[in-house]
Amino acid sequence: MGIILVVDDSATVRQQVGTVLKNAGHTVTEADNGATGLSAAKVKPFDLMIIDVNMPVMGGLEMIAEVRKIPQHAKTPVFVLTTESSGDVVQRGKSAGATAWIVKP
Repeated sequence: MGIILVVDDSATVRQQVGTVLKNAGHTVTEADNGATGLSAAKVKPFDLMIIDVNMPVMGGLEMIAEVRKIPQHAKTPVFVLTTESSGDVVQRGKSAGATAWIVKP
């Protein structure tokens, strides 16, 4: 199974997503902001990253752009899980390197 990084400032979202992934057999690392997530990505390979957009310290779009500079994560799938659905934000996410965009209810 995969090694997945879940980055969201909401402990509830991290717990819910993490539980579903762990129950499916994946190993999950959680981070509460983009800076912490980026630090994890620099030292550990991940098969998938699920990242929120709006977070304190470092937002998700900035994190994605920085993750893409790490050779081992240049092509790692990055799913954005966010409440943001405006075309401008989605385009900025894709430009930063997001592979999928999922809007939270």
